[in-house]
Amino acid sequence: MTVQHFTPAGLLQPTPYHHVAVGTGTRHVHVSGQIARRADGTPVAPGDLAGQVAQALRNTSVGLTGAGASFADVLRLTFYVTGWSPEKIADFTAGVESVADEIGLRLPMPPASLIGVEYLFEPDVLVEVEATALLD
Repeated sequence: MTVQHFTPAGLLQPTPYHHVAVGTGTRHVHVSGQIARRADGTPVAPGDLAGQVAQALRNTSVGLTGAGASFADVLRLTFYVTGWSPEKIADFTAGVESVADEIGLRLPMPPASLIGVEYLFEPDVLVEVEATALLD
């Protein structure tokens, strides 16, 4: 494995992600912001944060697989969520947990950031996911 995830003593625990990832590979994979759309552009889970998180992660998995990678190779995830407030964490977490086994996303996740934004490129898009992976 080219990526080691861990949370050193002295950092906030528990969290739904690891605080640190160490990569030893030489090939970088960057998956652009994925949203809750099927390949033909059909929206998935309109108005449902959990459903959109799950689909955006599925799409991220497709991008990783296309590059010969998987979530085991991911150094970092970045989530952009519209209209974020702390009350949404249960829905966000439910979306991650509902799809984790299906896509091979180990929990806790790799280092991750959740960034609240006012608006993404279309009004029905609630979440966008970006991934960075490292391969040998």
